[in-house]
Amino acid sequence: MAAVGTGDEQGSGHRRGRSARARFAALAGLASGLVTLGAAALVAVVTGASSDPLVAVGAAFVDATPTWLKELAAETFGTADKAALAVGEALVLAGLAALAGVLAARRWVWGAAVVVALGLVAAAAALGRPGASAWTAAPAVVGTAAGLWTLRLLVDRLPAPARSSSVAATGSGGTPAHPVGTASAGGPGTVGTSARDAWSRTDRRGFLQAVGVAAALGAVGVVVGRAAGAAGRAVTAARDAVRLPRPVRAAAPVPAGVDVPVDGVEPWRTPPDAFYRIDTALVVPQVDPATWTLRVHGLVEREVELTWDELLASDLVEAWVTLCCVSNPVGGDLVGNQRWLGLPVRDLLARAVPHADADMVLSRSADGWTASTPIEALTDDRDALLAVGMDGAPLPVEHGFPVRLVVPGLYGYVSATKWVTELEVTRFADARAYWTQRGWSERGPVKTQSRIEVPRGGGDVAAGDVVVAGTAWAQHRGVRRVQVRADEGAWQDATLAADGGIDSWRQWRWTWRAEPGEHVLHVRAFDPEGPQTGEVADVLPDGATGYDSVHVTVV
Repeated sequence: MAAVGTGDEQGSGHRRGRSARARFAALAGLASGLVTLGAAALVAVVTGASSDPLVAVGAAFVDATPTWLKELAAETFGTADKAALAVGEALVLAGLAALAGVLAARRWVWGAAVVVALGLVAAAAALGRPGASAWTAAPAVVGTAAGLWTLRLLVDRLPAPARSSSVAATGSGGTPAHPVGTASAGGPGTVGTSARDAWSRTDRRGFLQAVGVAAALGAVGVVVGRAAGAAGRAVTAARDAVRLPRPVRAAAPVPAGVDVPVDGVEPWRTPPDAFYRIDTALVVPQVDPATWTLRVHGLVEREVELTWDELLASDLVEAWVTLCCVSNPVGGDLVGNQRWLGLPVRDLLARAVPHADADMVLSRSADGWTASTPIEALTDDRDALLAVGMDGAPLPVEHGFPVRLVVPGLYGYVSATKWVTELEVTRFADARAYWTQRGWSERGPVKTQSRIEVPRGGGDVAAGDVVVAGTAWAQHRGVRRVQVRADEGAWQDATLAADGGIDSWRQWRWTWRAEPGEHVLHVRAFDPEGPQTGEVADVLPDGATGYDSVHVTVV
């Protein structure tokens, strides 16, 4: 007599079957998502990296990010914020791709709608980027089509849901009135067989192989597409071929003793590969110097257009300048000092002759980012440069090659435009820049700041004479004095390192007679107007303030 399962057993088996089918459907969605991204990345080799859906959607997200979230990301991830965004974006897309697979297994139109909706979002994001054309949407369109085709193919290989009776019909004496079973390999008389059992091992193996092939092809497409950017290779080759001219005015000689002889203090000269990078570009703009031009326009007597060759033939000068990001917290590391080569911006603006009522220059990057710089900071005697060189070499691509702005005394968000292509002379009342539209101040003078780099906070030091050292900065004003205190004691003067110029930071050291116990060290710097403020303020809207401090245990 055939075995008859109970209704609970059959229901449990059916649920297990549906769960197994959903898991396989999610795998189908994930593989299809990879195919979508791979196909899009390959097309983006032709249409430009910024049209890649991952890049376009990520850039749109960055543009739409509220200020509080941007600051949270900068505080949490620092210069790894772009990597964190990429990971987050990948996780969200993976979840949506898996959802599309599950929905498509239930009803094809539902899953297809998710894929199409994601494609439309990607296309809209790409078309919204600066310099976009109709072809900019091509990666999203081709990727969506490839993803839909793959999802359809994989979903069609999924098994049909198992069907089983909750209770077999029986005749008198408990004998089945007719055979009870499912459409499984178990045949008539097998009751409560799950969908997983109904799907043969051969079918499962074939499905998983198809998923693996699709996922591999998609991953290869992503890798090849990202690696095959012809523009990137061409710009790298162009940078390698650049021979910078000798400056008509070399940077002032660096005096001996600008570095304090204390292990753990950041070097006075920041190596280019260690220089902080904060910008909104998820993909570094690739600007060919052969086609680069800078347009100066707006409230000027005459428009000026400058080519790369004309810029290199100009009277270039060198200067040591410390740059600082407005997102740098008290004691933070988003600051660095380097030797820059470039054309004084005042010389270029003099050729254009700004109107008397102009008070701002709106600079624009190749990727559309903008900064609003007070015109007086570009026309006074400071070394505000249209920079082409860093540390004696052409600018690194990620730091603005071929040309960027460097302006002493201002935070980067209002001055340090990388990959700069345009200077519009205007008024603060008439134009707003990228970050001022998001709640930051129009003008961003660097606040006088100092930090303790040795000893590190949270560490143990031996009782006795302990060297405390670090760096202070007050760009375009100069650091005149640094003081340190232990706990709430009296402020003590530190010894300053040699002065490398008012536009560069300055190192300091102090010897502390440390006694056993828990202690807190504070530091403050002085510019010509007095000590930095100890009032604690966040980075928004125009830079953090307060004293840097470290907690140490003296043993």
